[in-house]
Order: sequence, then structure tokens, then C-alpha cells
Amino acid sequence: MDLRFTEDELAFRDEVRSFFRQALPASIRDNIVAGRHTSKEELVTWTRILHDKGWAVPHWPVEHGGTGWSPVKQYIYLEEMSQAPAPAPLAFGVNMVGPVIYTFGNEAQKSRFLPRIATLEDWWCQGFSEPGSGSDLASLKTRAVRDGDHYVVNGQKTWTTLAQHADWIFCLVRTDPDARKQAGISFLLIDMKTPGITVRPIQTIDGGKEVNEVFFDDVRVPVENLVGEENKGWNYAKFLLGNERVNIARVGVSKERIRRIKELAALQRVGGERMIDQPEFREKVAAVEVRLKALEMTQLRVLAGEAKREKGTQDPASSILKIKGSEIQQATTELLMDVVGPYAMPYQPEEAIDGRNEPDIGPDWASTIAPAYFNTRKVSIYGGSNEIQKNIIAKAILGL
Repeated sequence: MDLRFTEDELAFRDEVRSFFRQALPASIRDNIVAGRHTSKEELVTWTRILHDKGWAVPHWPVEHGGTGWSPVKQYIYLEEMSQAPAPAPLAFGVNMVGPVIYTFGNEAQKSRFLPRIATLEDWWCQGFSEPGSGSDLASLKTRAVRDGDHYVVNGQKTWTTLAQHADWIFCLVRTDPDARKQAGISFLLIDMKTPGITVRPIQTIDGGKEVNEVFFDDVRVPVENLVGEENKGWNYAKFLLGNERVNIARVGVSKERIRRIKELAALQRVGGERMIDQPEFREKVAAVEVRLKALEMTQLRVLAGEAKREKGTQDPASSILKIKGSEIQQATTELLMDVVGPYAMPYQPEEAIDGRNEPDIGPDWASTIAPAYFNTRKVSIYGGSNEIQKNIIAKAILGL
């Protein structure tokens, strides 16, 4: 298999790169380079710039706003976005619930929700994990009981990312408590303004408040918000998680982080020598780059096979991308910690650091390294923990 880009694909890469360079607001780019979170307002602004260009949902079917690009061009687009660096559109809408709706939803749901996802008029969050139902997601207990033309939902979701901003949440709920656990689950779309919903923030180890608990107390959800068939939600969830695991590899993000590592290591001096010139450090960087190149080739192979797959199914090899991608993301934050040394101490003013010969890395940017390091520990857990992904690979690929 020839994994080199064609002349057309290389020209496309140049077009995308040029657009990002010209259209991305400098303030948004600078925030990402500095390791700060993109605000809701910034993400809405950038998403609508992409939408005006016709690039907000490039992987969607053309009839719903997609571009018709090949999987390889979609990959190039996402890689260039990561290395610009620019924020990706909100994954919960664009990569998760959007594809579920256009694949399994009815025409009314497609007309109602897809245009508003593409422009980020509706901010979505994901209601899957529950206390006691993380790795074993199918054991979830949130109930939805049919009452006329509504479901009445009771239960709790946790680790709900960015729920504090959300207009809607897509939820897995148990609609048949007597069925086998995977068989009694349905996929509901729930308006976050519905009475009975409570959002409570969870502060993470890096000081952030991006995750939340969400409580449902007699929440009435119209039956028309059921996606697909009742009790078939587990099938739709597997489809969604397959998409998430492909995107979670984040090859472009890791490439950009390695570029930044080299840039800072060229400034940092240890014992009179630039850190980038130290053989031991160079070996560490090279080892991560080799792993990243192997991941990139694997992702291209998965993308190349997409056209041959049955609609609504996912390649179990996406679990490999999730495992290796998360491990590499963690490895790059460890290298950043090595480079910035004492500058990684959160909120430590530069004048408090001993050693006036240290490079001016910048205290504001450097103070984000330790929080990013701790925050990145989670990437091997969300989207399906790496241990569970290994079980999937053993069963679906190796046949064990």
C-alpha cells in the first residue's frame, strides 16, 4: 500500500494550510500556543468561520453540509488544523451525535439538529458515563420510562465534559430493565433547559472545571427525541465510540507538541549545553517521533479502509489508534515537563525561579505545563479505557 500523498493531496494540503494561516484569529491561535483553553465564544467564532468556508463538517455527507473529500483529505485537513494550531469544532456535535443522527435518525431529526450543529448554534455534551458505570458502560442505571408521548428520565451522569455550556445532551438510558444489559438501552436527545436537570461542576486536578455531574429528576423528554429504535441504543453508542476513537488519536496535536518541545529545548540550557543537544534527551524525542509515525501510518490504513466498510459500522482497529494515540499524548507532556523544569510550577512568577541564566520561556505559558501534564492522564481513560480497548482488540481482531 502506497501511503504517500498524491500531487492533488499535496496541493490540497497547501490550500488548507494557507486558509488556516489567513483566517484563524491571532488571539485564538496565541491562546492555544500558550496552552490555555479555548473559550466558548472563541470556539463559536472559529466554527462559524469554518462554516462560511464550507469546512465546518467536512466528513459529513454532502447533503448535510459535507465537502465530499476523501478520507485522506479529511485526515490532512484535521492534521493541518492541529498544527496551525487551531481549535477543532466541538467534537460532541460534529464527530459524535451528528453522525449518529444522519446515520440512524429520522428526517425530522436531521432537519432540526444537523444545521445547528454545523454552525454551533446548539452546543452538545455527552451523557454516557455514570457513577459505577465507566468501563462497564452497559451497566448504566439512568432510567427512561414511557409515559404517553414522553419518556420520564431519572438518574445521573458524570464526567460530562462542558455540560455547563450545553444546550443539548445525548444520553444512553435504560428503557428495558429486564433485557440483557446491552439490549435494554436507548439513545435519547435531551434539551438541557428541561425542568429537572441539574448540572454540578467537578474540579479536576489541574484546577479546571470542564467536567460535571448531571442529574435527571423526572425529566420529561418527547418520544420524538428517540434516535432510531427503542432498546437499540447500544448499537448507536458503539458506532459513536468508534468515531471518537479514530479522532482521539490526535496525530496532528502530538506533532505540534513535539515541534514546541524542540523549540523550547533549543532555548533551555543545562550545564552550559542546550537541552536539544543532549544525546539522552534527543533519544527520548526520537523514540516518541518513531511511535508517532507508526501511529500516523496505522491511521492512514484505517482511513483507507473506510470506503469498504458497511454503513454504520466501525473498524475495531480504531481501538489501536485510541491506545497508542493517548500514550503518545501523555509521553509528549512528559517531555514538556522535562524541558521547562521549574518553570512548570503552576503560577510561579519568573522572578521567583532561581538561576538568572534560564531562558525566557515565559511564566504564563510555562505555568500551563504542569496542569496539562496532569490533565492528559485522563486521555487513556475517556473514550473507553485503554484496558477495555485491549479486550476489544483481543476479541475482534485477534479472535481470542
